[in-house]
Formats: sequence, C-alpha cells, structure tokens
Amino acid sequence: MQSSTKKDSRPRGRPRAYDPEQALARVRDTFWRNGYTGTSLDDLSEATGMNRPSLYGAFGDKHALYLQTMEHYVEAGRAAMESALDAALPLREALMRVFDGALGWYFPAHDAARGCLLIGTAAVEAVNDDAVRERLAAGLRTFDKAFERRLRTALAQGELPPNASAPMLARLASAVLHSMALRARAGDSRASLRAMAVAGVTLICGEAPVATDARAARRRSK
Repeated sequence: MQSSTKKDSRPRGRPRAYDPEQALARVRDTFWRNGYTGTSLDDLSEATGMNRPSLYGAFGDKHALYLQTMEHYVEAGRAAMESALDAALPLREALMRVFDGALGWYFPAHDAARGCLLIGTAAVEAVNDDAVRERLAAGLRTFDKAFERRLRTALAQGELPPNASAPMLARLASAVLHSMALRARAGDSRASLRAMAVAGVTLICGEAPVATDARAARRRSK
C-alpha cells in the first residue's frame, strides 16, 4: 500500500503543542512591553504563533485577552507575596523578600526594565475602561490584603507597636511597591530602588535593632 503524499490540509493557526498557560505568558509579556493600545492583534499572533481565528477561539478578542492577562498577573503576584511573607520569618526579612521579588519582575534578566504590568499599562486604560478599572482596583486590593494579613500577624507577635494600623501600613508597603514599579519603568537603577525598599521597610518596622556584639564592642571602647 502506497503512502499518501497529499499535504495535510488541517488548519495551522494553532500549534499542535498548544499550551494556554504558555500562550497567555507570551501575551502578557507583549502587553507588558508595548502597553494595551500599543499592542496589535498581529503582535499577539506573532508572540503566540496562533492566527487570529485561533486566538479568538481560545481567548476571545484583544480586550478579553488583556483582562485575562491582568487576572493571571494578579494571581501570580498574590501567590508570590504569600510565599515571601512567611510568618515564620521576621517581618523585616519577609517584606524585603517581597520587594526583592518584585525587582526581579521589574528588571527581567535579558530585557529592558518594565516595571509592573498593572501600574505600567492598566493605570492608563482604567481612565476610560470600566472593566480594566475594576480589575486594576481589585488587583491593588489583593496586594494590600496580602501585606495586611502579614502585618496583623506581626502585631500579634509583638513585632510592631500595639497601636500600629495594619491596613495603613499595608497601604504604605503597597505604595513603596508601586513607586518602585513606576520608577523602574522611568529608568531608575535597580540598586537605587532596592535602597528605596530598605527605607520603606525601616519606615514600617522601625530602625533595625543593633546587634548585641556591636553594642558590647561599643561599651568596651568607652
């Protein structure tokens, strides 16, 4: 029996090894780099290797894709924060783990500084797009709440003064995070933004206690 030499006539818009999570990650990076308005459907097709009908079939139109991208970004950020804000760690260390992790997102190893997807792209679209505004607000609240849960634990463990406000300190931590994102996109260096994070942690937690051996050494020198 002869094998057929007829060419495969199946649609070739979607790769055989189609992975929706990988496709969304590529869409996310495209929006992150170009912004919503600056990203075309051709850009998304090229990034995912899928033609327009396949993109529509899998995710919907460009707007729907962007909203899904935002939701995935917030969920990934929440999970990363929950891991970093381990209650077994000192509060100061846990907060720095969040800020260092964020800097890793804001300054990708082999690309230009991009800051935060929400702050860098959604804040622009939220002015005239109710759906984007709602998801942006929900995302910011998600990050606030992650900080707040850890700060309430710190209050219960005596790491903060008893009159400290966990909700307000959470917003302060988020403000540091968002300012770092904006400044990363504006060209500030990673080192300067980490110094900013250290200052923010000091503002929240107070000055770090002087090590016992350092205090003893100062007493001996008198």
